[in-house]
This record gives sequence, C-alpha cells and structure tokens, in this order.
Amino acid sequence: MRLPRSLRLAVVGLICAVGAAVAAPAYAGTTDAPPPGANDWSCKVSAAHPYPVVLVPGTFESMAKNWATMSPYLKAHGYCVFSLNYGYTNGVPATAFIEHSAKELSTFVNAVLAATKTKQVDLVGHSQGGMMPRQYLKFLGGTRTVHALVGIAPSNHGTQGLIVPNPTGDPTLAPYSSAPDPACQACAEQQAGSPFLKKLNAGGDVQGHVFYTVISTTHDEVVTPYTSQALAGPSWQVTNVVIQHFCPADPIEHDQTPNDPVVQRLVLAALNHNSGPLPKSFSPSCV
Repeated sequence: MRLPRSLRLAVVGLICAVGAAVAAPAYAGTTDAPPPGANDWSCKVSAAHPYPVVLVPGTFESMAKNWATMSPYLKAHGYCVFSLNYGYTNGVPATAFIEHSAKELSTFVNAVLAATKTKQVDLVGHSQGGMMPRQYLKFLGGTRTVHALVGIAPSNHGTQGLIVPNPTGDPTLAPYSSAPDPACQACAEQQAGSPFLKKLNAGGDVQGHVFYTVISTTHDEVVTPYTSQALAGPSWQVTNVVIQHFCPADPIEHDQTPNDPVVQRLVLAALNHNSGPLPKSFSPSCV
C-alpha cells in the first residue's frame, strides 16, 4: 500500500536539507510573511554595508521559520535583508528541481538589485539554500550579480544519508530508496553522486570572483558526512569553518544552525569582510 502523502513528506522532511522563503512583490505568488526585518523594498544600502543580503532557505522550509532570528539579527546590524520562497511542488516549498529553483532565485535577485539600485548582492543560504545558488552562479550568470555566498550546512556535494520514499508503494520492495520522488525532486538531486551534483561540481567548486564561506557543524545529521559541505578553492576566495573548532561544546545540529548565535556571528563577520570570505583569523565568542 502506498504511504500517505503526508507521511511521505514527513519522513523525507526529517532527512532532507531544509529551507524556504518569501518572494518579491512583483514576483510573489505566495501569502507567506517574511521573517522580521526582511523584504523592506524601500531599504537603502549604506557605505558600510553596500550589498543587500538575500536569505535562501533549504528544502521544505518557509523563510519565516528558517530565518526567524537571522533576519532581524542582520537587519539590526545595518543590512538590507531580503528572502524568498521558491521551488514549490504541491504547495511545498523548495522541493522542485533545483535547476528551476535557481531560475527563481535569479529573478528574485534581479528584483532586489532594481529596488536597492545596487549591482550585486550577498547570498546567505541554509542547506539546499547554501548549495542551490551555485547553480545560479555557474549556469545562469550569477557571478555578475553575486558578491559573496555564505553557506550554512550546505549540501554542496550531497549527502550520503539522503533517501526518499519508494515511489511505487510496492510492499515487496524496500520501503525507502534513492529513486526520484515527484513530491521532492530536490531531495533526489541532493543525494551524493546524483547526476545533478556531478554536473554542478564538474570542473571545480567555485566560479568567477565570488567569495565563498561555508559553516558546518560536526553534529549535522542531514548533510552527511559534514565534511562534504566544504568547498575547494583558493584561500583568497574560500573559507571553510566548523563550529566546534571554535566552540567544542556547541551541540547545534542541522536544522537549527541559522538560529545558533555562534553561526550568526560567523555570518556577520563574513558579510562585514567586503574584500574576501570570512577572515581565517576570526574567532567568534561562544557565549
């Protein structure tokens, strides 16, 4: 007997990368409210913070949940903050093909640039939202419009733990498999070794002159192993950090990383460094 759709989505939700968001007024087809501090379309960037920040959620999440504390934190530090929902399948965000979601991100970034009268944005993404922008950078011209990408527990090289329900419902088969499920195409694409990830990572992890910061936790139970999240690239362009290298007692896991004060300090330090990724000398407070 086929698993009920609600149960299938719940199971996948426990093991998939997380995220979601709201869209720009001229682009939105959703009534989702943005997190506090986000999507003030009259916001003007400052000389100290010249790049608007776009928060990109991951699989199954809404921006309101994913960025409930990060958004007001960055807003309070003087940034123009924006976010979007993307990749809907049957009303569930960030589950569609990642190639399609990247096109939605491109449209949203263009709206932010027009509203803020800027030429580039900084992207901060969680889980799928930390990896999906790399599709935009590599294949959709995003290197022209993105200054920096900060990935929080991103699925850059996929996860060995990501599986999706058996789509056939055949009780004689294993209950779960890595076969594509129409309820979450993005889940299958985030499986380690998927054709999507092979194409994305072919020829190198980084593009153009975009600055990359990757923030990981050793307690990640979704994007595994956590070391797969790191990006390869020159030191002037890429910084990979692990939370527990600074704060060994920090128990934060995958889903809640954007709400961790240590992560928020790392993100802020990365965004504040306009001439590169997170400075390798930076060490956040653990309290």
